[in-house]
Amino acid sequence: MSASKKREAAVEIAAQQKNDTGLNDETVREYLKNHDDFLQRYPDMLDYLHVSHASGSAISLVEKQVSVLRERNTEIRQRLKTLTTNAKDNDTLYEQTRSLVLKLLDADSVESLYGIYMNSMKDDFKVDFASMILYSESSSEGWRTEPRESVKKQIGSLFRGHKAVCGTLRTEELAFLFAESAEIGSAAMMPLMNKAAEGEPLGLIAVGSTDANRYSNTVGTLFLSHIADVIVKLLARLNITRD
Repeated sequence: MSASKKREAAVEIAAQQKNDTGLNDETVREYLKNHDDFLQRYPDMLDYLHVSHASGSAISLVEKQVSVLRERNTEIRQRLKTLTTNAKDNDTLYEQTRSLVLKLLDADSVESLYGIYMNSMKDDFKVDFASMILYSESSSEGWRTEPRESVKKQIGSLFRGHKAVCGTLRTEELAFLFAESAEIGSAAMMPLMNKAAEGEPLGLIAVGSTDANRYSNTVGTLFLSHIADVIVKLLARLNITRD
């Protein structure tokens, strides 16, 4: 390389170094992070900043912000709708439970108690299937009894821990619970435990649906638990005998 060309290259490099301000993407990024009011102070810059759109075209930052806000607004409205629907469902369930409890308090026999529960599940709660099983070695007129050992043999694995069970059950388990030939998709069960007698098991109540997703393990069982507690108290009052 000739001396003149070397001098030209040196001048060009010097000019580049002189014009180099040290700015790069990371520097700008850090600056904007530390000066989050920059676009408020220079709102005209919003018209110069563009973000790629899903369609491939470029949109301004303002349009992008409007799009994001619109999506968030839609999501919030959907969440609010879900919460409102759940609240209405809970209000309805509360009124149904309240009505059932008042009816149960009028029961003057175990047969009456059994009939009130079964009819209310069908007529008021609109469940597809319902069951109340009371433990006894002898059969009874007007309500269903089963030996406790027989129940343990059929569905004992479902009641480990004496807690509510929700979900899709085996065909034989559903057939035992509801004594129905119809196809039952899912069920919720609650044991009847006499807490005053050191957790003595008295039986169980259950509801079933043809919809396999109706009673899943995410469904709350508060109202069913409340009904079970009321039934246990009333069974004690009615002096039910168990062999």
